[in-house]
Amino acid sequence: MRIAKEEPSSNASQAIGLISIVKELQGVTSRELNKLLRDSSTFTIHYFTEKGSLLKIDMEKLAGSLPLHLVLVLMSDDGGEAKFRYLLCGVRLLHSLCDLASRNYKFEQIFLGDAKVAEQLLDLVFYTLIGLGGYRQEDHAPNHMDLMSSTLVACNLYLLTGFLSPQWQEMVPVLLEHPKVDVFIDAAFGSVRMVVRCLENTLAAYYKDISIEPSLTAERVVYYLCQQCEASLQFIQSLCQQKLFMERLLKNKELCGKGSILFLAQSILKLHIQPSFTNRIMAAISRLKAKTLSILLSLCEAERISYLDEVASSTQSLDLAKSVALEVFDLLKKAFDRDPGHIPTDQSHPMGLVQLNAMRLVEIFSDDSNFRSYMTLCFAKVLTAVISLSHGDFLSCWCSSNLPETEEDASLEYDIFAAVGWILDNTSPDVRKVTDLEFNLIPITMPRASFAHHRTSLFVKFFANLHCFVPNICEEQERNLFVLKVLECLQMDQTNLLPGFSFASDTPTAWKNLRSLISHAESLIPTFLNAEDVRLLRAFFSELQSLFISAGFKQNHVQEAQKGGNLKERISKNSAFPDMDQVQHHTRAYDTNEGNGNRQNQVETKGISGKTASGRARNIDKDAPKIETSGSDTSSAKGKNVVDHMDSSELSKPNEKIELALRKTRKRTIMNDEQVLLIEKALLNEPDMQRNAASLQSWADKLSAHGSEVTSSQLKNWLNNRKARLARTRKDVRPVAANVDNPVADKQKRPLLGLYGSPDSAGQYVVLIGERSEEIGRGKVFQMHGMWHGMSLDEFAICVVDVYELKVDNGSWLLYPSEATGTTFADAEEKLGVMRVLWDLSRVFVLRL
Repeated sequence: MRIAKEEPSSNASQAIGLISIVKELQGVTSRELNKLLRDSSTFTIHYFTEKGSLLKIDMEKLAGSLPLHLVLVLMSDDGGEAKFRYLLCGVRLLHSLCDLASRNYKFEQIFLGDAKVAEQLLDLVFYTLIGLGGYRQEDHAPNHMDLMSSTLVACNLYLLTGFLSPQWQEMVPVLLEHPKVDVFIDAAFGSVRMVVRCLENTLAAYYKDISIEPSLTAERVVYYLCQQCEASLQFIQSLCQQKLFMERLLKNKELCGKGSILFLAQSILKLHIQPSFTNRIMAAISRLKAKTLSILLSLCEAERISYLDEVASSTQSLDLAKSVALEVFDLLKKAFDRDPGHIPTDQSHPMGLVQLNAMRLVEIFSDDSNFRSYMTLCFAKVLTAVISLSHGDFLSCWCSSNLPETEEDASLEYDIFAAVGWILDNTSPDVRKVTDLEFNLIPITMPRASFAHHRTSLFVKFFANLHCFVPNICEEQERNLFVLKVLECLQMDQTNLLPGFSFASDTPTAWKNLRSLISHAESLIPTFLNAEDVRLLRAFFSELQSLFISAGFKQNHVQEAQKGGNLKERISKNSAFPDMDQVQHHTRAYDTNEGNGNRQNQVETKGISGKTASGRARNIDKDAPKIETSGSDTSSAKGKNVVDHMDSSELSKPNEKIELALRKTRKRTIMNDEQVLLIEKALLNEPDMQRNAASLQSWADKLSAHGSEVTSSQLKNWLNNRKARLARTRKDVRPVAANVDNPVADKQKRPLLGLYGSPDSAGQYVVLIGERSEEIGRGKVFQMHGMWHGMSLDEFAICVVDVYELKVDNGSWLLYPSEATGTTFADAEEKLGVMRVLWDLSRVFVLRL
């Protein structure tokens, strides 16, 4: 390209190169360029330089040749700071030209209509990220190259939004169609990891108060790097939230199977926040961690491929994943130790959803067979410390709908033009006064009550998941591991784990806290919790109390237990305690009755790893109501609308992204009532449907027309689970029938005469059997199939019974308590007008009349 240059004095023409044009125009905004184009009758603009020279520039030729020119510069042997500065100038100008495409049809045709130019643009981004991913610093001292390389990463990533699309759902398909998309994905993660290394070195210098130069202080450099790192990480986070991109990412063995993503996550989670850091730096690092956790969540929640199974495929990557999990546990320990009564003085900088994202990730760990045992060993102490807080502190932190301190997320508005301008201005030899660069942060808020309820529901799920034991999925050594570990931790000193709180000196306070937690958790059903999670929490509490009493732990044994040693060793060596095998036998029997029945019935692959302890799919409940109810023990308005407790500022609709990301509930059934009835009728004529692929596909299509989409594989899993559930039900019935003629001395355990098997239709008169084979009462089956107050009767293998003769106290707890249908027999009668309860089919037997 040759462009005429005219000196004002002589108007002589002179050819100049493209490099000169880039250096002159890089500081011109797209708005100014558009004005110059409007003033010109052709596509050639007239531009006066600072020295007064006039340039005539053919903008069409410039736009068409600039991408390839920058690629050639990038691949040249010349290196160092000068090359990086020029590339930044070129990217800045290219960004302005791409921005013109939305205002000028000809530019749109160049960047979007010309396939050759579009390919060169993608090559520029891909090759730049590849080159920067391999960038290594020669020393650990911060320098200008760190700033420039970090800026180039963010600028090239966001350049994609300029010439592809600012909409992620439109950008992703274009990227995935590119033959080098896997190279791009590798390079994107690798280059961001390079930026994190630059940040690590600069943070170390900041801690030692080492500056690059007097005018460019370490604090300014650190904050600028934090912003570049956050912008790049946010770009990857946005890509990972797109289902198509996530599926492609999970197929990348280098990133997923060999742990490259985990190395990036580990390096960010290990960034240490010093008390001497300024508030804006502490907030920026916190947001980095929150976005990292969000990326890991997107990976773990993917439906078709199990990321955790990919990670566990090799010992090396599994060990790396556990080290990342340990960092997440440490984040939660610090978050749990913050006293909510002491609010930070400066809340002007959003910290990100660190605690909520970490809790969501840990909840997934607690439900995965690869991490359950590890979490129990590493995190049970912290969970025990939380339930051992003084009752007042526990209520204010975990049973309240109005926490004084909540988390606020934010989205960073990255500006390529401003970022490059700052780095060029403040790293030049003649810089005089360094200015700060602040990108706009768009806050993403959620109501206080919603934050508190999400936080408590995840805490409850920790206990539910870790206490759950499904024989066909969980390892045998996991049986009762969690409850025994908590029992051991209760005998230790907890004050050093959460030093920001006061602790009760007696174990009964932990019982009181757990009772309050159970009561509060019941009020969160079904919006935030399901009945099964609360039932498992209650089962854990009951088992923990039983073990505590059985093992002979009294208050005067606490000091002796704190002297050290393994729980099993301490018990077996003390003749006052029963044999540990007996304790384990007791807990195994309890697990069979209390903790396993429902969970085992729900193991459905549905394209998700079969190694989760409960086998439950994690799906976003998009239909969850927007207003939550409060069940705080500290509030007199338990169960009322949470609006009564919220400020008017909190009544606005929360950000959609937060609502969809946080309203996580386990999907209990893949079909609605109508679909279940249809397939049940079909099975009467075709009982072995699961063996016929054509029939499965045909019925999957028919069922999809009557509700949510059902695939043939989902239907097959549902049929197999149904068959296994019926087999277990028949198996559970046999012991009662076999012992009819062998009454035992204990009246409550005496088998009942005149009983048939489980009911098969409504209207049958039945006997309800308790967990210890005792008769609970007699009644009439009200409902056998479909849904009952949010519970799938078919999936849970339960039925609804109207009790007319109760053999136990009417204040006894129900198997499936809820706020809607009652928590005790008396409560159910009061709420429903009749003593109508849910009961396991394996514990319901038809009466011989």
